[in-house]
Formats: sequence, structure tokens, C-alpha cells
Amino acid sequence: MGNELVLVVDDEKTLVKALSFNLEKEGFRVEQAYDGEEALNKVFEIKPDIVVLDLMLPEVDGFEVCRRIRKKLDVPIIMLTARGEDIDKVLGLELGADDYLTKPFNSRELVARIKAILRRSTVRDEENRKLIQIGKLQVDLLQHRVRMGDQEISLTSKEFALLSFLASNAGNVYSREQLLEQVWGYDYYGDVRTVDVHIRHLREKLEKDPGNPELIITVWGTGYKIREDL
Repeated sequence: MGNELVLVVDDEKTLVKALSFNLEKEGFRVEQAYDGEEALNKVFEIKPDIVVLDLMLPEVDGFEVCRRIRKKLDVPIIMLTARGEDIDKVLGLELGADDYLTKPFNSRELVARIKAILRRSTVRDEENRKLIQIGKLQVDLLQHRVRMGDQEISLTSKEFALLSFLASNAGNVYSREQLLEQVWGYDYYGDVRTVDVHIRHLREKLEKDPGNPELIITVWGTGYKIREDL
């Protein structure tokens, strides 16, 4: 963890300056906003890794900022409030905030909360990357399991490696030579028709009509791809 971008949103400029100093000292990059409208513009422009958001903002309040962010982005949000009222905290969490701090607070505690949330976020992203879902196809990279709808599909190790590579790069077209290099290895000197055979086997196991495939597509004159828009 390091070099993540934090957007600090508060109309108290001295607080923003102090928080920015402490965050930069910890290795974070920091952007500032001083009202709700500016915060929304910056969130969608710079796509920060986490937002520190005061509730009591001019222009657009923190609750509304949080609601609008959540409609479009999954960025973590820590809410700041000067009031200790539970209703503010509950409403903020219901709108999608990940955590909250009541003012006044120790900046070291805020840094610790930010690091904890970013760690959880990183773990969640890694878990999501290990499970690929394309239409009814589900490829579990960690468990080496494949499902098509409710049915578990049995694949050989090379079939799984080929499917995993194509699914991880859905929408991209790869030539037979590129697939040989990526799946069989640079030191493999076999026939490129090996790829065709494995593609045919995958289609027989995964496609409703292997002769008219909807998932694993041949791009004539180029190679193969897995559709990303099923």
C-alpha cells in the first residue's frame, strides 16, 4: 500500500491543510475540495482511492454527495461529522459510507482508518479478480472450478488454463501463436493446431451449440476471443 489518492472534503480550510499534511507524510497523494459541488466534480474527474467527506458542507451537503457518489462509484468513503448524533452516523452508513469519525478527532486515527479500509478494499478487489463471471460462465481462478449456470464443468488443466486466459482478457482477440505462448509457454514448439483442438473441446463443454458458438468466438484471419457482452 502506498501512493493512494485521498480526496479530503471539508469547508474548514485549516483542517483540510492539517489532514493533507499528515496524509502526505504517510505517503498518500491528496486532493482537496471545500464544498459539495467541488467534491462531486473532483470525485468523477480524478477517481480517488478513498474520500474523506465532511457532512456539513456548503452548496451540497455531505449526505447528498455520498448518495450521488454511490450511484456511480464504489470508492470507499469516511464521513466526518461535528455532531455526535447517532442519526447522522446511521444515515451516513445507510447512504453507503464505509466509516465515520466525530470531530474533533486525532489525525493518526483517521490515517489508521484509511489504511484499514484500503486494505479491505484491496483484498475484496483481489477476490473479485479471482472469480470471473461472463454471462452464465463462472471461472474460479483460485479453486480451478468452472460453472456454466448451475452445472459444474470438468476441464483438463490445459483447457482450464486456456479458458482462464481468454476469460481474464474477455473481448481481446489473440492469435493461435499468442495463445501458445501464453498458455503452453514460450518453450513449446508444438503445432498451432493444438490451440484449435482445445478450443473445440471447450466449445463442446461450454456452448449450447458448439457449431455456432456464442461464447468463444473465432475472429477470422486473426484468432479467438471470449465475448464480454453476454
